[in-house]
Amino acid sequence: MRIAVIHDWLITPGGSEKVLREILYLLRNQNITLFTLMDFLSDEDREEFIFGKKPHTSFLQLIPGIKENYKYFFPLFPRAIRAFRTQGFDVIISSSHSVAKSVHKHPGQIHISYCHTPMRYIWDMRQQYISDHGLNKGWKRLAAKPLMRNIRNWDFATSTDVDFFIANSKYIQNRIKKNYHKESTVIYPPVNTDFFVPSGQKESYYVTASRLVPYKRIDLIAKAFSEMPDKKLIIIGNGPDWKKIKSISTSNIEMIKYDTYEVLRYYLQRAKAFVFAAEEDFGITPVEAMACGTPVIAFGKGGVLETVHNEKNGIFFHHQTVKSIVDAIYRFENQQSQFDPNKIRQQALKFNRQRFHQEMAAFLEKHAGIICSL
Repeated sequence: MRIAVIHDWLITPGGSEKVLREILYLLRNQNITLFTLMDFLSDEDREEFIFGKKPHTSFLQLIPGIKENYKYFFPLFPRAIRAFRTQGFDVIISSSHSVAKSVHKHPGQIHISYCHTPMRYIWDMRQQYISDHGLNKGWKRLAAKPLMRNIRNWDFATSTDVDFFIANSKYIQNRIKKNYHKESTVIYPPVNTDFFVPSGQKESYYVTASRLVPYKRIDLIAKAFSEMPDKKLIIIGNGPDWKKIKSISTSNIEMIKYDTYEVLRYYLQRAKAFVFAAEEDFGITPVEAMACGTPVIAFGKGGVLETVHNEKNGIFFHHQTVKSIVDAIYRFENQQSQFDPNKIRQQALKFNRQRFHQEMAAFLEKHAGIICSL
């Protein structure tokens, strides 16, 4: 059996790459070929996330400077993904948060798509994306509206080529139903709870960690802590918003480039709480924080509602505003003694890698006849 694994792009490792890693791990004894629009992983990340594989890439790979500016080439993504030559494969498995699920399917093939989210920028978060990227004024606005509409129509049309959708949360399951009119099965992403463990030590800072992109709203967290100079915040991440966030950070805010899992674990273990302001599809990093026994202060919308229980392993705020975050920090400090690291970790264990392996392997065997290596 020949299996094509399609992933959107490999630039800065994040949650979707952690899922890809575990899918490749399950298929390690199968005849697989990996495809992705662009591959700019470091040697270390290549070994960590795709086991040293060299994937097939699209024509986008050859465009000078695309690594730093790939979002501006979004109109070319549909053409690039449809250009992949997938004939001769028995099964296609896509790991998709953008266009991977729209890869060309040939007669007789089975396509299983692990959907991290339908494309945010053409569906639910369209207006935010247009605003964040300055596409809401003048000629850019006139060009963006029909472009978004055309890609949204294309995205819906190509969803019919997916035989089986897997959603990474009930939240995304509802969005798949709403946007594609398709049923799906929820298999939550894997969290490495064997690696992310409590240290028994706590310090007086708060932490957030993320790709530094607009919808993650790290800027809001930085602005909130700039109004609380007596409280320390550590921001861990990489991405295009680094300079913007650095420019609004005050002396009580420290920014650290994401380097290794060990660095991330060190700060998650010792933090008072993990702060999370995105409307996220699932949110692996908050669960990694809980695996370290660290409570989560989160925007109460999206996949986080399925992992964090308000006032048991975290605190919710209900508006993406500076004031809402500040109020949540003070509410947390008034209730801090009630959060038990052991109980917080128990909640995280429900999302461990072994559970993902078992559920994903059972799904692939049932729907595609693939026997995975557990």
